[in-house]
Amino acid sequence: MAQKPTMLTIESHKKLEDELSELINVKRKEIAEKIKVARSFGDLSENSEYDDAKNEQAILEARITTIESILKTAVIIDESETSTENVHLTSKVKIEMLERGMQAEYTIVGSGSNEADPGQGKISDESPIGAALMGKSVGDVAEVETPGGVLTVKVLEISK
Repeated sequence: MAQKPTMLTIESHKKLEDELSELINVKRKEIAEKIKVARSFGDLSENSEYDDAKNEQAILEARITTIESILKTAVIIDESETSTENVHLTSKVKIEMLERGMQAEYTIVGSGSNEADPGQGKISDESPIGAALMGKSVGDVAEVETPGGVLTVKVLEISK
């Protein structure tokens, strides 16, 4: 099964490349040294330092694999070529939640970019609200399935 492309901004792509480089070139060596030191303590069956270092190594390798997978399928979004006609990745969208009479503003970010932070106004394109807004234009209304029930949102403004 082909892996779905991960949409990333140039900035997000660079951050992931930098993180991957740090993990491979610095963190891997640090953990290898921890394992070497822990091994020198003798009996591995009762060596908590060794166990901790091996667990840290497993977490590191999993993160490296994840980032490599994201970068392998990454499609870079050129923000200069995007429009404000429809909601897409990198759009800043002002919405009104009709049931609550509240307004909110979000930037749509790629799900693989690790940038999603609703508290900072950044939501994933695969989150319930993000997915419902994709492709919408100013004035469009979308129904969003949320854990708290259906929410009706209206697109008030789209900007870069």
